[in-house]
Amino acid sequence: MTGINKNILATLAYFDMFNYPLTRGEIFLFLQQKHTQQDLDVALRYMIASQSIFNFGTFYSLKNDTSLIRRRVEGNRKAAELLGTARKVSELLICFPYVRGIAVSGSLSKNYADDDSDIDLFIITAKNRLWIARTIMHTFKKLTFLVNKQHYFCMNYYVDEAELQIKEKNIYTATEVVTLVPLQGDTQFERFFAANSWTQDYLPNNYLRLSSAKSLKNNLLKAFIEVLLNNKLGSIIDKILMKITCKRWGKKTVEKRLNMHGVILSMSAGQHCAKPDPVEFQDKLMNRYHEKVARLFQSRESSMVY
Repeated sequence: MTGINKNILATLAYFDMFNYPLTRGEIFLFLQQKHTQQDLDVALRYMIASQSIFNFGTFYSLKNDTSLIRRRVEGNRKAAELLGTARKVSELLICFPYVRGIAVSGSLSKNYADDDSDIDLFIITAKNRLWIARTIMHTFKKLTFLVNKQHYFCMNYYVDEAELQIKEKNIYTATEVVTLVPLQGDTQFERFFAANSWTQDYLPNNYLRLSSAKSLKNNLLKAFIEVLLNNKLGSIIDKILMKITCKRWGKKTVEKRLNMHGVILSMSAGQHCAKPDPVEFQDKLMNRYHEKVARLFQSRESSMVY
């Protein structure tokens, strides 16, 4: 099997794990090796003719299943609506102390939503003030439960300006980085994307773009609170909040408490990063992906002649 055919299958396989067909342009962006658009077009025509992949209008899929297309189209429509809400949410959250950047992540950043979708948010905070920012934001989130709006405030992943580079480097994290939709903090996200140029090792056609996020605006209350905590006391408070939060989450993990999706609650945390860490989630996902690709290559070999 030729290299580009393998790359097309591997790309479709990744998104097929989420039942998400791709357009031609998306396939090109998420190829894991560098190829020209002309080579891509030739390979797509051949693979469709040999029924190694299937084409439905502007979409390509590993499965001959039109319901996946309908699912995607409806998901794209709902995502457009939910992104409007996300922009309003970001206008509020950027006013919180030490918050420097906000982006949409998760399925919504891939332009998909359904009736149960949350607004997952990626947050950049000021250097060495991640835990103060996170604590204030999650205290606010508790209030949103009173009006059943908690799904709009899923602030899942935090990094601070001291360490913008994502430590885990694989096709999953690369895809998550390049699909972020920055809403607030244009300069901060330009620096973030520059710090994560390693994603081009995994997605060479997907060049990190300049952020389209809004610039930070002056906020007197935010500035006043930050002035009060821009000292040794603030640093001490930040470290204390980190220890308290990590201890609380560690207890949840030991007790095997489950989130809304039935997964054991767990957190990966440090001074400059905080993120949910479902038990071995990335390892399980990557193993499932590699197994899927291996099966695909084996099954398609017999149906493609070179």
